[in-house]
Amino acid sequence: MIATHTLMAPFPGEDRPVWHWLASGRASALFAVLAGVSLALMSGGRRPVRGRERLATTAGLAVRALLIAALGLALGDLESGLAVILTYYGVLFLLGLPFLGLRARALFVTAGVWLVLAPVVAHLLAPELPPRTFALPTFDRLSEPGQLLSEITVTGYYPVLPWLAYLLAGMAVGRLDLRRRGTDVRLALWGLGLAVGAQVLAEVLTPPENATDFHGSVPPEAGWDLLRVADPHSGTPLDLATTIGSALAVIGTCLVLARLLPPAGERALAIAFGAGTMTLSLYSLHVLLHTPDWAPDDYGQAAFRSHVIVVLTIGAVFVALRRSGPLEWCVRRVAQATAGATRNLLRR
Repeated sequence: MIATHTLMAPFPGEDRPVWHWLASGRASALFAVLAGVSLALMSGGRRPVRGRERLATTAGLAVRALLIAALGLALGDLESGLAVILTYYGVLFLLGLPFLGLRARALFVTAGVWLVLAPVVAHLLAPELPPRTFALPTFDRLSEPGQLLSEITVTGYYPVLPWLAYLLAGMAVGRLDLRRRGTDVRLALWGLGLAVGAQVLAEVLTPPENATDFHGSVPPEAGWDLLRVADPHSGTPLDLATTIGSALAVIGTCLVLARLLPPAGERALAIAFGAGTMTLSLYSLHVLLHTPDWAPDDYGQAAFRSHVIVVLTIGAVFVALRRSGPLEWCVRRVAQATAGATRNLLRR
């Protein structure tokens, strides 16, 4: 994400650098798939929670989602120039709650069906919705709920209607036995196959005259041909397929590497990449550091290096001290308190 925000995309007509092709669209997709993995792990892992415990867990997760969405509204007010994802992310969490009771196989099937059908439904709905403003979700925009809701669900930067496929795929991964030998390799290989296969199919099907500059969805006036493309943030079936595949490949590869590590190396690696344990705090810091008050010209290789150094250093310090990120701690405490209160209420 830091790469896509600080290393500028090429201008129209220029060749796309390899780094841009690799990161664009895939980083945010991995973020959403990992949200699904987290949702599954927090609701029972391989064995989904049932009965009263599911109700309590759902209440806690719903509060977690609302807090993340509210943080996104606050960050949207900053003049960062970034398409802040957190409000979409929070709403995505809410949409995933009805699927908590499903196991891995059912979730994979549901994700596959959603991947195909949701972009079609979104494309049909878009002409009937208010014209897109390209404005970020903010607290001020709560005064126009219809416009805001249509952009969060269908026409915005990260439309949650098609993006639910990412969350469902991640939930399916979280319901697998991730400690079992072979699960990691299969994830990596199946993910790679899906990513490459969808990209190759898109290269065969995409008319050469189609544009490649999308901002979350295919514009309604473009017609049905563009549903065959796999360009970043186009929200088409092939875009979802190739980015879900790349996310699964990354997760599987990381699991393979983690299993191969000697015990002595696990702690060192955990500290070196501790930023991964506090992405909510560090993402918010990254947005803040991208505002004019902090960095008036925050683009290019120097900006990329400085952001990476900052987040890796902070992450390493927090993990070395065995501390949670500040925003993670706050959200978790409120969510746990809500789940606990719900659990107590249901016992009466």
